[in-house]
Amino acid sequence: MTAADRPCRVVQWATGTIGARSLRAVIEHPRLDLAGVYVHAPGKAGRDAGELCGLGDTGAPGVTGVAGGALVTGVTATRDVERILGLGADCVLYMPLVCDIDEVCRLLESGANIVTTRGEFHHPGSMDPVVRERVEAACKSGGTSIHSTGSSPGFITEAVPLVLTSIARRVDSLTIDEFADLSQRPSPDLLFGVMGFGVAPGAFDEGRLTRARTSFGPSLRLIAESLGLPLDALEASGEVATARRRVDIAAGTLEPGTVAAQRLTVSGIRAGRPLLRFRATWYCTGELEPAWDLRDTGWHLTVDGDAPLDVSMRLPVPLERMAEVSPSYTANRAVNAVRFVCAAAPGIRTSVDLPQITATLG
Repeated sequence: MTAADRPCRVVQWATGTIGARSLRAVIEHPRLDLAGVYVHAPGKAGRDAGELCGLGDTGAPGVTGVAGGALVTGVTATRDVERILGLGADCVLYMPLVCDIDEVCRLLESGANIVTTRGEFHHPGSMDPVVRERVEAACKSGGTSIHSTGSSPGFITEAVPLVLTSIARRVDSLTIDEFADLSQRPSPDLLFGVMGFGVAPGAFDEGRLTRARTSFGPSLRLIAESLGLPLDALEASGEVATARRRVDIAAGTLEPGTVAAQRLTVSGIRAGRPLLRFRATWYCTGELEPAWDLRDTGWHLTVDGDAPLDVSMRLPVPLERMAEVSPSYTANRAVNAVRFVCAAAPGIRTSVDLPQITATLG
């Protein structure tokens, strides 16, 4: 077996909603071997990887058996960073809630490549120069690479636009619309407490605009630079629409005149006009004031230029099952990227640097 044929040995770092789905995908993957699992919660330490990701049968590659109804992989979770560093893994799927640059650099220096659903590494030029220098030095020291990906940002803000613009010789504008129908999401703390649905309309929170620029701006800059059209600036704006009538949703009740839909736009500006845009629309009802053009949960991309395109991608999942299915869109992209990142030259590797990500399904 050549080095190229050998399965990649992978560590799953963190097992939250996305991490647990990623862990399951690694266990089931025909070309990946699970080397270890790092967890933050004391209650998860010592538990088998199969139990942590909800696998309950022996049909998956890498499974050694079932004990007491729980899947046994023979790999138990740890909170010991040194143990993880000593595994000699080829790649770490790094998926914590907060990015720790010290952790990242230690992993890279140890010889482990990183694929992460954290958004800090989509576009090196958007990073803090000091942080970028540290990470690049760690990659050089360990002969490793790091790549940020996911569904959004990632797949829809980078992979798809790169394909769509490959048919063009002139692009006047590209808009990525993301739609999410939240009417059946039973999360009142999120919708009412964090996102601000169900309250009187007011100014859009500046902190959310800043986070949007930070989250989606790097992808817009990456795409623009790949086209040879670097951006002059990034702008972010937000708007809301209100409920026309009283409406009951899974999270509670929206009264007439309260916020029932929100739209956040990040625009990449070149020569005084928007060249690229990412626009996220979250809504809890279609009966809005003013009326908005709404689509089902999913994405809609438009390209204007000498080869115009209008592409819709609907997520054909019942709303009541969306929370169950949606983590796969983010986790799977990262898992599929592992073997490409392991083969990449050392450094911070973007969607432009890597080959097209293809899934190995059998």
